[in-house]
Amino acid sequence: MRLILLRIFALARKELLALLRDPASRAVLIGPPLIQLLVFGYAATFDLKHVPFVVYNQDQGQLSREFIARFTGSPSFELLRMVHSQRDLQRAIDDESALMAMDIGSDFSADLQRGSTAHVQLIFDGRDSNTAGLAIGYAQSIVMKFNDVEASLRKKKAGSTILLDRAWFNSNLESRWFIVPGICGILALLVSMLTTGLSVAREREMGTFDQLLVTPMRPSEILLGKMLPGFLVGSAEGSLIIFIAIYWFQVPFTGSFFALYLGLLFFLLSTVGVGLMISSLAVTQQQGLLGVFLFMVPAIVLSGFATPIANMPQAVQYITLIDPLRYFLVILRRCFLEGAGVSLLWGQYWPLIVIGIVTLIVAGRLFRRRLG
Repeated sequence: MRLILLRIFALARKELLALLRDPASRAVLIGPPLIQLLVFGYAATFDLKHVPFVVYNQDQGQLSREFIARFTGSPSFELLRMVHSQRDLQRAIDDESALMAMDIGSDFSADLQRGSTAHVQLIFDGRDSNTAGLAIGYAQSIVMKFNDVEASLRKKKAGSTILLDRAWFNSNLESRWFIVPGICGILALLVSMLTTGLSVAREREMGTFDQLLVTPMRPSEILLGKMLPGFLVGSAEGSLIIFIAIYWFQVPFTGSFFALYLGLLFFLLSTVGVGLMISSLAVTQQQGLLGVFLFMVPAIVLSGFATPIANMPQAVQYITLIDPLRYFLVILRRCFLEGAGVSLLWGQYWPLIVIGIVTLIVAGRLFRRRLG
């Protein structure tokens, strides 16, 4: 067993040295983020439609029903359900089933009829600061139109509605609190995919693949040796971005580092498996690089990094279920902003484990087929 581990670590060390010494490989690790920036500029959209919201209407008067109808009749909002307590409002935001929760006081209609100020509280999910900010803007526009209509109908100075909005988990709606943790996932995907996606192809292109085959190492040991650099480089890159996010960008980290790094481990397991699949199919490094980008661009766009998955067509939402970055972004943002621990993240862990196991099995079979 000790001899097997020594052989695996020796191969992993050779892979790391080959990666760091090759100027082309170092350039590949720097250039792709610039390309991704251009892709996001054209592919990502911040249009907001069908924002799910829940309502706790304590008034039940005619004006409160008209006020709610203003939101339900707008294409920007979609009523999820009526709730019967403030605890239900909190639960709808906590489980991410609703982006907005509306709390209408019991004196809403009476205050407006008297010409007084009526208050409505809107609670937004601040984990996605950009979406919450857009939703607040849409809500304010609807309220302004509602006040104008009420004033014109009464032909006198009518009461107005004041929104008391509050964003949970990101009270100031700082967009970088939402974006910076996502960059950590993208860069970890990038470096782990490139490290493993070019490894076997580089051996074939340089003519050292046959030399590797005549060594005492079994195919499984070779795959493990090819996996380790991806884990090491991906972990180092991810840790660096996490450090920068916390201490440079001042993004609050309220969760568990153990839960975060457990998610990073499972995420790298899945991305390394995909990278080895691509590398086993590629004959040259150019083919491997093309395969990596063919996977990465859709993976980023479909991950929910910039465009909410809920706004995508239903068929596309099913495709996102096989995207490992989708789950890791949830882990990152929930660990940073929500204070989530391991028990709250199992729903994101197990899909990454399944993706990793399946891709590694497929990569192993492709590698053995190439040996034959």
